[in-house]
Amino acid sequence: MKPALLSITMAVAAALTVAAVSSRAQAPGVYALHEVPEGATLHKVAADPAEYKGRKALKVELTEAANKERPGVGGDMPTFVLIPTNFKNGTIEVDLLGRLNGKGLPDARAFVGLAYRVDDEARFEAVYLRPLNGRKKNPPSPRDKRAIQYFAYPDWKFGRLRREYPDGRYESGADIADDEWITLKLDIDDTRVRVSTNGKEELALTDTKAAPEAGAIGLWVGRGTEAYFANLRITPR
Repeated sequence: MKPALLSITMAVAAALTVAAVSSRAQAPGVYALHEVPEGATLHKVAADPAEYKGRKALKVELTEAANKERPGVGGDMPTFVLIPTNFKNGTIEVDLLGRLNGKGLPDARAFVGLAYRVDDEARFEAVYLRPLNGRKKNPPSPRDKRAIQYFAYPDWKFGRLRREYPDGRYESGADIADDEWITLKLDIDDTRVRVSTNGKEELALTDTKAAPEAGAIGLWVGRGTEAYFANLRITPR
């Protein structure tokens, strides 16, 4: 084969390989979560198949060892079932439920949510719910405006966000409650994220706190919570 033709052939093959890898990375993902997904890893949590309130789901809680650790400064730690994917922008939707398990601090609120763009335990962004702050529970002010929380680990946990943005722009209220199934949807586009619960948009951010670098997705749970997850749907774009 002539050198020029060989170079062209190799270039075409390389382009096709890159396109194939990109296609696989951007393929939609659907997980019933009747069991721990293949390839997933557990980060300071235990996860087991369960059936709760009529749904087959994955039950996720902090391990006993994690419960005994001192809470991290500002809370919001890498405690999740980590699902390997290469997600940067798109939508993530999941049905979830959070209830207290009696192992948390007095301010536990049945924390449950989604982490995204996860680089192992080094960095990630997340949106989680505080169902006990949901409007259905009629919590006192300002808790009624703190049912949804965004944070970016490790630099921008909820404590720092509240201190530096006292207007509460990184959290919001929601029509939710503990011990009930909630559909959480994140629509993510670089430094923007829109958060919906049960089909109603409750929080829209345009200046999130991390560089938009692709990573994995986590089923996130906080201290003191017995969480259930079902029907995870990932649609990259």
